[in-house]
Amino acid sequence: MPSSLSPTARRRLEAAAKTASRHAYAPYSRFRVGAAVRAGSGKVYSGCNVENASYGLCNCAERTLVFTALAAGETEITHVAVYTPTPTATTPCGACRQVINEFGPYASVICVCDGSERIETTLDALLPGAFGPGNLL
Repeated sequence: MPSSLSPTARRRLEAAAKTASRHAYAPYSRFRVGAAVRAGSGKVYSGCNVENASYGLCNCAERTLVFTALAAGETEITHVAVYTPTPTATTPCGACRQVINEFGPYASVICVCDGSERIETTLDALLPGAFGPGNLL
């Protein structure tokens, strides 16, 4: 299980997610999502959604940030924050849940939005019975 975040660290993670949304490439949906992770090393990485004219090639913010953290040498994700420009909080999609599961099966997930609603849960609660590396043995 991930360690809990201090209120200051939690605010910083949420702010990093919101800031990342400003870099989203979303000319088609105009749905600018930002996400941030705290890796096992304690470092924070962020990512945004990247759309493509060939819709199937779009990449969600959560997957972008996981891949960014991995490219930097991280192997563990302990906390994920997701920001959506909506009045209610939105959780990661199924594909993103599966990618997060690979490196943070018990990661804390915080979802924030422009409204006051927030969702605080864990990846294993969002993706019960997940398929992961242990299933390949």
